[in-house]
Order: sequence, then C-alpha cells, then structure tokens
Amino acid sequence: MRVGITGGFGFLGWHTSCRLQAVHGVEAVRLGRGDFADPERLAAALTGVDTVLHIAGINRADTEETVEQGNVDLAETLVEALRANDRPVDVVYANSVQADLNNAYGRGKAQAAGLLARSAHATGGHFADLLLPNLYGEHGRPGYNSFVATFAHEVAAGRTPTVSGDREIPLLHAQDAAAALIAAAGSDVRETIPAEAVRISRVLELFEEFYALYHQRGEVPDISTPLLRNLFNTYRAAAFPEMWPLSAQVHADNRGDLFETVRAHGGPGMAFMSTTLPGQKRGEHYHLHKVERFFVVKGEAEIELRQLFHDEVVRFRLSGDTPSFVDMPTLWVHNIRNVGDTELVTMFWADQLLDPVNPDQYPETIAQEASA
Repeated sequence: MRVGITGGFGFLGWHTSCRLQAVHGVEAVRLGRGDFADPERLAAALTGVDTVLHIAGINRADTEETVEQGNVDLAETLVEALRANDRPVDVVYANSVQADLNNAYGRGKAQAAGLLARSAHATGGHFADLLLPNLYGEHGRPGYNSFVATFAHEVAAGRTPTVSGDREIPLLHAQDAAAALIAAAGSDVRETIPAEAVRISRVLELFEEFYALYHQRGEVPDISTPLLRNLFNTYRAAAFPEMWPLSAQVHADNRGDLFETVRAHGGPGMAFMSTTLPGQKRGEHYHLHKVERFFVVKGEAEIELRQLFHDEVVRFRLSGDTPSFVDMPTLWVHNIRNVGDTELVTMFWADQLLDPVNPDQYPETIAQEASA
C-alpha cells in the first residue's frame, strides 16, 4: 500500500509518518506547501498512491476569511490532483471537532469535507471523516500547535507561564490520532475521536512537577497512566537535548562508590545491565512511547540520537569515572557505543515490562537517513 500524507512535514503529519513506518512498515509520500503550490507537481507525487491522509490545514491567518477559504482551497487543490490521476483513491480526512461549529475554521473544515467526500466517491474510493479534538505530543510548536506545547517549552526553560480562562480541554495524543487516521483507511465513516478532558491548570501543574523531579533531579515522576506518560514524553521532547547528560551523586568510602541509578514515583519499570566490548555498540532502534535510560557505570561511551526523518545527530560522551546518564526521547533513533579501551558497563531502565509480542522497539540505524 502506498500512502500519501498532506501536511506531511507538520506536527501530526510527522507523527503519522513515524507510526506508518514503525507499525506498518510503510514509507509515506510526504506532501508539503511546495507540492500544493504546484498542481502538476502534486498530481505527479500522488501517482500510484492508494490512500491519502489529508492532514494539511490552516488554523491561523491574518483574517477569518483567509482561514475559512484556505482550508477549502487546500481541499480543491487536492481534489484536482486526484482527478488528474483518474483512479480510485481512498481519502482519510483529519477534520476538526469544530467542523460542527459556526466559526471560520469550522466552516472551512466542513466545506472541505464535502468536497473531499464527493471526489473520493466519484472515483470509486472511500472517504473517512475523522473529527479530531485538541492534539498534543512530542515536538509540537510552542505558541502554535497547542497550549500543551507552549507550557512544556516554557517550563523546560525555567519559566512559569500563566493560565487564563482555566477550563477542561479534551486532549488527544498525536500518536493516538495517527493510529485512528491509519485505521480508518478504506472505510466510509464520520467519527469523532474520543479524548480525555484535562484542566489547563492541571497540565501546567504536571509540567512543573516534571521540572522539579525530573529536570532538576533526574527522578521519573508518576507515569502510571497513558495520559501521564504522554504528557511526560511531551515534556521530555521540549527539554531535549539541553538537560542532558545528568550525573549521579556518588557516595564514596573505603569500600568503594555507591550511587542511585533510577528513582521512579509511579508506574511499572524494569532494569537490566550489559557489557559492551571496545568498538561495539548497542541500540539502533527507537520507541513510540517507552521511556528508556542509559546509565554508564564503567568505561567510556558515546550515545548518538537522531529524530526520525531528520538528519542532525546529537552526541553525548559519558564516562564511568563520573557516573552519568541520558534518557532516550521517544521517536528518536539511538545507540550507545564503547569508545574506550576497556569493557563498557551500562545499566538500562525502561518504564515498560518487556512484552515480546509488542516490545515498542523498532529497528533503525542512526546513519541510514543521515547519509541518504
């Protein structure tokens, strides 16, 4: 199956591309502003595509008219490109719960849904209309994608944002939204995707707790529920890479050294050790949700990390002479390599018990995309 994603370089588009690759082994055709600026280029990019996940949209502009018409224009451009290919294509629309409201954004999204539905059915394809609530997750843009992204970046930077108009907001993690979009392919449905209501002030309170426990002391807060884990991973993305590495407090006496490796405040977890010979490495994978810690106990190590579908590689050097650790952010490929002359001893900790059937671990090399 070939899948095209409009808005493929945006927040939800990136999360959906990551999930398609990890869970389904599908490399999406990611479509951006440049494709929509050139109808022929867009039509060519969609050649051979079986399913289009239409995520591109406009939610901010100088005028309300621009917001409303902008979403209609995007749908019309996509319809023309699909018509040019003259073949059945299933369309899944990342619509908004505001589509049922009488505001500029909602009206634009609703009109776009009608255009896309008629086009998909006219060519013999299916149309799924998914109404999404407020989205949050790793690498959202502060001041743009959601208040959650704004709060995460502000708190991670040591600042205290203010809450105005405190109320409950339905929140859906971007990976859950991506899963719903992918699952809807090939169906005819109009569905509101459920979310969990959280008070704005509660989100800020949790981020401030993450800062105090995790950012300042390296302790893992209570992440015993999916919401807590997802908000924690959102915060970790905002704090990476500036907060790393952290060094443990070492208590030394005539018997040797003692230091803590993990202090967790709630939820499951498991720890394990490895030895790595000089020049060898471990890892070369990424996770969608798992929290994982690399703690160098003895020897010399280099940790490499790369965000999925990005080229830049972040590197940390750790030494057992100063026992220290780095936590792996979700959706970042990572490895650890012995760069010393002696054996490397590493302790690993993860918040999930190993499930061989669903390990939340997907193979990928650091260099694969960077060298492409």
